[in-house]
This record gives sequence, C-alpha cells and structure tokens, in this order.
Amino acid sequence: MSHPLLPGFNPDPSVVRVGDDYFLVTSSFEYLPGLPVHHSTDLRNWRQIGHVATRPEQVRLDRVPTPGGVWAPTLRYRDGVFHLIVTVFLGGRGCVVFTATDPAGPWSDGVTIPAVDGIDPDLAWDEDGTAIVTFARHPDPIQQVRVDLSTGEALETPRAIWPGSGLYSPEGPHLYHRGEWWYLVVAEGGTDRGHAVTVARARRPEGPFEGCPANPVLTAAGTGSAVQNLGHADLVETDQGTALVCLGVRPVGLAQSFSPLGRETFLGTVDWVDGWPQVRLADLPPSSPEEVDYDFTTPSALRDPEWIAVRRPAAEFARTVPGGLLISGAGSTGLDGPRPAFLGRRQRHLAATVSAAFDVGAGTGGLALRNAEDNAVALEARASAAGVEVTARAVVAGFDRSWHATLPAGEVELTFAMTPPPADFSAGAVGGDRIRLTARSADTEVALAELDGRHWCFETAKAFTGRVIGPFASEGDVIVRRLLYTGRA
Repeated sequence: MSHPLLPGFNPDPSVVRVGDDYFLVTSSFEYLPGLPVHHSTDLRNWRQIGHVATRPEQVRLDRVPTPGGVWAPTLRYRDGVFHLIVTVFLGGRGCVVFTATDPAGPWSDGVTIPAVDGIDPDLAWDEDGTAIVTFARHPDPIQQVRVDLSTGEALETPRAIWPGSGLYSPEGPHLYHRGEWWYLVVAEGGTDRGHAVTVARARRPEGPFEGCPANPVLTAAGTGSAVQNLGHADLVETDQGTALVCLGVRPVGLAQSFSPLGRETFLGTVDWVDGWPQVRLADLPPSSPEEVDYDFTTPSALRDPEWIAVRRPAAEFARTVPGGLLISGAGSTGLDGPRPAFLGRRQRHLAATVSAAFDVGAGTGGLALRNAEDNAVALEARASAAGVEVTARAVVAGFDRSWHATLPAGEVELTFAMTPPPADFSAGAVGGDRIRLTARSADTEVALAELDGRHWCFETAKAFTGRVIGPFASEGDVIVRRLLYTGRA
C-alpha cells in the first residue's frame, strides 16, 4: 500500500528541483499563513520551511467564502528566482505570481494577471524565454496565454488548447518541455472518486495536442484501492528518472466512503514508453508515529510553521504571556464565523489524540476541530459559580447539537481522540472514524460525546481542505498552557 508523502490537508502539490534540493507547495484555501513550502533532498522525507503568503495583503482572504481562497499553486524556478503562480478564488486577488530568491521566504507582494480568469494556473517558458500561463476555465477546454510576468500584462488573447480526454472538468494543467515534445499533464473527472491524470503532447507549447492512447495514465476510479481520488499531478526529474506528485485520499472503513484527513500528497514513479508516461504510485511506508508537546509558556511553541489561522494572522488575536498563549475572542464572531479566534494545525494521522490545558477564568473557549464554518466540532469551556461549564458542540451544515457537563473549578484539560473504524463487518464499519470528546478538571473526567466522524470528512464537508485542530476563544481571554498532539498511521 502506498502511504502519503505529505499526510493530512496537503492538496494540489507542485514540486520543483533545484540542484540537489526539492521544494514542494500545496493549496491552503482560507488559511493564513498560506501556501506551505516544504523541502527535501530525497523526495521522500520532507520538512516545512515556511509559507509563501505570510502577509494578508498578498492574498486578501477577508471576504473569501468557503471553499474559496488559495487554490492549486504551481512552483517553478528560473534564472535564480522561484516563481509561485496561483489563483486566489471567489473574491481574492485572482491569478497572482509571487517571486523569491529563497523558497523559505520572504516572497514578493505578487503581480496579478487579469487575463487569467480561471483556476489552477501553470507557469512555463517558451524557447524565447516568454512566460506561458496555462490554466483551467470550467467548463471550457484548457486555456493558455503568454504574459509579461513583471507587469502581469497579457501578450495575446487567451486561447483554448486541449479539451481533455473526454472526462469531466479538465483542470490542474502543467506544461513541460521534454525532448522534441511539449507535454500537457491534466487532472480530469473532478476531485472525487472519478479523479484521474491524463496527458497530451504537441510539438509546440500552444499545440495542437494529441491525447495519450492510454489515458488516463493514473486513476483509482472503479477500484478498491486504499488510496482514492488520485489526480492533480506534477512531474519532476530525479537522478533515477521522472517522479510525480499528486493528490489522493485515504477513505476508512469497510465501505471506503469517508476520508477524515482530506486530500493528501502522494508520490508516483514515471516510465517513458514510446514517448508517453506510464505511472504508478510509489510504495511508501506509513508515516512515523508523532508526539509533539507544545509548551505555550515558551514563545518558541508558536514558531512551528504548522500553526495556521482562518483568513487573518494569528497575531491579531493571540500572543504569548507568562502563563501561556493568550487567545482573545473579542471582536470575533465565534467558531462559526468567517474570522474566528482559532489557531490550528493539521490532523496528519488516522489515529490521533489532541489534548490541551486551558485557563478559562477570564473568557470562554477551548479546543476545536474545523473543516469549515459550518463543519466543526468543539469543546468549549467557561468558568461559573458551579465550577467549569463544558459544552461539546457538533456543527454539520447548519445543524448544531450540544452536550453539557460541569467540572470542578480550575484548569481544564480538553481532549479529542480520533480512532479509525474497523475494516470488517462489525458495528460501525461503514461509517467514519470515531471522535471521542472528553474533559477533565482536578480528579474528575467526563466523556461528553462520541461522534461518527463521517460528517467531518472530505466527502461530506466539501470544504476542499481537511481537519485542522487547535485552541480557540469565543468570548473574553482564554489562556492555553500546553497542547499535546499524538498520532500514528
């Protein structure tokens, strides 16, 4: 079985090689900082080194609704400069290209390209050095236009270059010059179970393109593969030949219906036969078990690039104080709103436990698992005359259910425990994973709810993201002492 290269919410990967180093960027949608940048020297072991979008003005997410935001980047390198082209969709900046000499940042403010009025832009250069942007504009064929990257000005009218192989929604194009051919790698079939990688080639970058006789060259559609939704691929040359990164999901349970972690990044290998690519997934081992203890009484805990916030920088509502991380809910609209005072990290393992200790003497808040505004789970605590009132909330597309408990006064520890369902015919095998919500204060521990995680999976939430878990405040000031993430598989 192939396991993810980058587990958890890491869709639409784009990769580039510079010397002995590989750099990879994925989509980030409504989260800031956005466009996480990862580094590797062997294409298998990766470390996050920063983000492209670290300043709100680079992407302008304030009024971007779910599932809009930062969609499907392409990362390329030319003449000592890294280029990242992306669409900020549904109300953001549109198509924008950022540059940097160091992929860890800082990156430029970006140049917009108004002529690119679609999604999933790719960047290549023709033999004269002119930049070529190839992009998707559903339901039209794949589009292409030459541009001046310094100004964002189109040098011609965008043109259609390939309608795809005949599957639904050609998108996610990437253009490569290899030998005598220009290859166009495209995603088709939608980013669900019909997702696929297809290929066409031409003698010139603008075509005419002929499709590969063996299309699709990669798909899990109609199979019982443990990895589904394979598509949105990008190629890179290695010392051993051509490799491929793509997105996929790992559905759980007997029916393989629900994917708790959302779209993840996978690795493939490519063989060239008669001028066409033949692709297979690489057989990677499972992710290593992980245990990370964030001690928020030290400022260094917030320096981990894993931490992200929703549509605004965390510095607007969170800061380190002597007792831990202070999160202020003042001015937010709660966890359900577009700009919650929420700081999270990706769930990266199918079996994971997240526990956090809070002082809620001056506010209301706690621990949350978020796919979108209308798909979230929360454990919210507040101090009262009776002790600490804890509410578990399950929000699913407008439906909102709560469970309540009262614990002794003092610091409260809130815990989410995620467990995959059985893979046999026993009870619960056709649902999602189990999400168990518990709270503890002093010597008292209470289990408030155990939820079927199908409602907070990619197939139901449809936020295009994945689970992000962390502390939040809805009113007043909440102090987070520490947070422990443990995960396996």
